[in-house]
Amino acid sequence: MYLKTPVMTAWPIFGAAMVACALFAGNVVAKEVTVAYQVSAKGLDLRQPAGAKEFYGRLKKAARIVCTHGNRVDLQVSPDPEACYENALGEAVRSANASLLTQVYLETHTLREAAAQGIDVPVQVAAK
Repeated sequence: MYLKTPVMTAWPIFGAAMVACALFAGNVVAKEVTVAYQVSAKGLDLRQPAGAKEFYGRLKKAARIVCTHGNRVDLQVSPDPEACYENALGEAVRSANASLLTQVYLETHTLREAAAQGIDVPVQVAAK
């Protein structure tokens, strides 16, 4: 069983984010299955701390779903769901490119983890 790096994008400007995780399953021939979960930012202002925290919670839930059962009975769980989850969440935060969302992410992750996910950390956040 192979794990393809999860891909996540967040489009707060369009009011939605897509969370995706690609898994390979099969015995002899690998079969690619992509699981996507749409996360809405509708009604949230990501320039406000409360909105960023709410959206982050939604992204966490979506990342957990796509890296485990994917809301499908026939989907095999990733061999490393925690790594899939962290990659999916980090990619979503990076793609959103919202400074308050990054700050919320950094409440539970290190600057090194953020850098590994390609998340740009604003200078004022890194200085804290």
